[in-house]
This record gives sequence, structure tokens and C-alpha cells, in this order.
Amino acid sequence: MSKDILIHELVPSHAILSKPEIEKIFKDLDFEIEHLPRIKTTDPVVKSIDAKKGDILEITRDSPTAGTFVTYRLVD
Repeated sequence: MSKDILIHELVPSHAILSKPEIEKIFKDLDFEIEHLPRIKTTDPVVKSIDAKKGDILEITRDSPTAGTFVTYRLVD
């Protein structure tokens, strides 16, 4: 029996960004994709959402002290 790791309370929300979303976010943030932190293709969440090498993920974490925090990762 396998479990859906995405519904675990300690796993933040992960979403694969579309090309238009990537362009808008990085234009707004004035940031280069090459500077993104990496996430491996072997990561269980990456496998679960079927992300591929080169995809950019938006990871949204909720924190009782910091509120909602969004970060981006390049699948490598």
C-alpha cells in the first residue's frame, strides 16, 4: 500500500510553473533561473507530481510565525 506524500501535513504545496508564469515571476523579481536552488529528480515530491528536469517548482509553505512563504526550485 502506497501513501500520497502530498497530503502529509509537513509537506508544503508544490506546483509546476507554466512558461508564462515563469516569465512573469522572473521578470517581476528581476532574477535569473540559473540562480535558483535545485531540487533533484529523485525527490519523492518531484516524482509524485511528475516534474521533469528543467521544470521550475513553486513551493508554498505556511508558517505560524512567518505566514505564507513562497520559494522556487529548479528540477535538476
